[in-house]
Amino acid sequence: MLKGYVHSLESFGSVDGPGVRYVIFLSGCAMRCQFCHNPDTWNMKDGKEYTTDQLLKTALRYKSYWGEKGGITVSGGEPLLQMEFLTELFKKAKEAGVHTTLDTSGNPYTEKEPWHSHWLELMKYTDLVLLDIKQIDEQEHRKLTGQTGKNILAMARELSDMEKPVWIRHVLVPGGSDKDEYLYRLADFIHTLKNVQRVEVLPYHTLGTFKWEKLGIPYPLEGVKPPTQERIDNARRILGAI
Repeated sequence: MLKGYVHSLESFGSVDGPGVRYVIFLSGCAMRCQFCHNPDTWNMKDGKEYTTDQLLKTALRYKSYWGEKGGITVSGGEPLLQMEFLTELFKKAKEAGVHTTLDTSGNPYTEKEPWHSHWLELMKYTDLVLLDIKQIDEQEHRKLTGQTGKNILAMARELSDMEKPVWIRHVLVPGGSDKDEYLYRLADFIHTLKNVQRVEVLPYHTLGTFKWEKLGIPYPLEGVKPPTQERIDNARRILGAI
């Protein structure tokens, strides 16, 4: 049976998809976002090993709290780095009548085989995708995350083509992604998609900086303060956030 590396579990998540969610944070991420509040998830092997049956059994203990809207959300790290495990988990969850949500940056996405076929298989058992678009500008995206953003936008387009329900999430960083120029470009891109049910603006915060210190990694956004309410409202207005 497949085993996956799990960083942590949250029994009553209320911000990672509709309703009350059982949130599974998988370990491992190739992105190095300057604002990352979970750098302790970067190394996959630091996680605790679980089988899909163990995880699902643990989650289902809370099913009575989920109501009609709730279910399981798998976040990270980056869940798509453990796609085979994730597919098996979601397949079993669907068999148990559970709503499945994937929270992803889209960073591992590629149209190359066999990866793409495995991704299409995963999508069969995924009810909702929370897609984090960090930055619409390619140069700024590389600066912010250390990675390209082109494949992430390609994934967003394919999700639109297959009409898979998506919530777009955007972290608002002062002096970077909160600039009107980038917000309008992101809004224009979102308007080309036909599957976006919701847009969420996530204000940058410094709550995870202690983890960087603990890991002995210099924090790249030292001195950057969270955005003002005015800038948050501005971003929500431009992006049509609900």
